[in-house]
Amino acid sequence: MSTLSERILGAFAGEYVDHTVDRAYACDGTGMLTLETWKRMGAARLADASRLHVFFDHIVPANNSTTATLQHELREFVHASSMGLSDIGGGICHQVMSEGIVLPGEVVVGADSHSCTPGAFGAFSTGVGATDMAAIWLTGETWFRVPESIAIHLTGSLCGAAEAKDLALSYVNRLGMDGGTYCALEFVGDGAKTLQMDERLTLCNMAVETGAKTGMFYADDITVRYLAAKGHTVSVQVPESCTYIRDLEIDLADIVPVIAVPHRVDTIKPVQDLAGLPLDQVFVGTCTNGRYSDLFRFAQIVKGKKVAVRTIIVPASRQVLAEAIRDGILADLVDAGCTIGTPGCGPCLGAHMGVLGEGEVCLSTANRNFRNRMGVGGEIYLSSVATAAASALTGEITEPEVA
Repeated sequence: MSTLSERILGAFAGEYVDHTVDRAYACDGTGMLTLETWKRMGAARLADASRLHVFFDHIVPANNSTTATLQHELREFVHASSMGLSDIGGGICHQVMSEGIVLPGEVVVGADSHSCTPGAFGAFSTGVGATDMAAIWLTGETWFRVPESIAIHLTGSLCGAAEAKDLALSYVNRLGMDGGTYCALEFVGDGAKTLQMDERLTLCNMAVETGAKTGMFYADDITVRYLAAKGHTVSVQVPESCTYIRDLEIDLADIVPVIAVPHRVDTIKPVQDLAGLPLDQVFVGTCTNGRYSDLFRFAQIVKGKKVAVRTIIVPASRQVLAEAIRDGILADLVDAGCTIGTPGCGPCLGAHMGVLGEGEVCLSTANRNFRNRMGVGGEIYLSSVATAAASALTGEITEPEVA
């Protein structure tokens, strides 16, 4: 009997396989490197352009003329190639791929470390470098060593002010930043059934912060309903009896609001232990927490009030932005004093749209708080959306109230 990754890849853990890639995607940065490598390979063709996607999401709008020139070259190539293109404002690659493109059972490869995100749909989704992506452009396939799997058994349900981000930070803390190296994290158990798609995307997104190859949920009725709304008919994936190299038990009722402190994602403290720490900036967005449900939750907390610190909100996609406009959420955020950025990665990678200055402190809903990531000398604390909203209103780290 097989784990989900073994089932999809068609071999047992530890074996090496060559496999066709169902979906492959790159972003503006890695796409340029992929294009250069593909050319050096002497390539004159693409294996199957219909399976390939390029997203302009990391540095959009371009932050300088050099970036703009490189993006122009990539854009011209993509236009001529019949690849799928999501241009400026379309959104973050992982989010857009999760809006009705990735399906259960598929093998998905992205040229970005957080390409494990769409594993939430029961796909084997993982990240590679530009050289491997160039080979996929050329051949339509790649090789894998089938990963061993770690089971994260979830029971109960989230309660109080705890959110999926708190759960994600907690499991990263339990496993450590290398505790899942080259493994597939499978989220299983009755507790998994209580989590909606946006929450599952957050959990799979952060699998790589343990060194994991991917994070995965089995497609169930929630998956089926979500994809049906996107026009797809899919089947559930029934777990089989299988062997995991490690089992991690988590009762969702035990999860409390936490914060990852600089400069490690796996070093967390309860929010109440950090209450009162002054902030210079609050950032809400990224492929971890920039979805509609995140903006909705933030707006619920700040509506009719004013933020006390500069607060940058970047929707994860154009679809998220459109829904927020339609439902009046964007107006509530602007009225509260928040600044709205172009759908995409925003300041997450420290290129523009919210870079920190020396000594500044940011509370972010992103997935990484590495030294100098958002600006040289800045400090990044990672939290849930609810914690970010409560803290934006006070200008200091503040424990969120129970909804």
